[in-house]
Amino acid sequence: MLKGFKDFLLRGNVLDLAVAVVVGAAFTAIVTAFTTNIVNPLIAVLGGDNEMGWGFQILGDNPATFVNIGAVITAAVNFVIIAAVVYFVLIVPANAAKKRFTKPSEKAVSDTDLLTEIRDILKTGAANAQQTGAHAKVADTPPPPSI
Repeated sequence: MLKGFKDFLLRGNVLDLAVAVVVGAAFTAIVTAFTTNIVNPLIAVLGGDNEMGWGFQILGDNPATFVNIGAVITAAVNFVIIAAVVYFVLIVPANAAKKRFTKPSEKAVSDTDLLTEIRDILKTGAANAQQTGAHAKVADTPPPPSI
């Protein structure tokens, strides 16, 4: 039981996944710091002189009812930055490598094309049999003797 668990942990996919999680967490921290320290102040400028940032308060005497639009925009900027990095650093090179190192597959043939091809083969086979009279000869010959 422990041997199977050890084999599972030492498989390349699990180690790659662990590295990806650690690097992803570190990268998320960098993006969060960027948006907190650069994007948030720029968004707060749009909020005017509101001390809580860009948004509005539903109940004037309750700060818990503040709708923080700036935080939503910051989260969207975080998402776009992380998605762009993942796409351009991971997906584009992986697709290029896949295209470069795999052989091109044959063109996909539809069912209709296959059936048409079978029909044409059967037509030419029947026409050849009629021309040579092979079909009639085969029908006239007695069955082979049984042993």
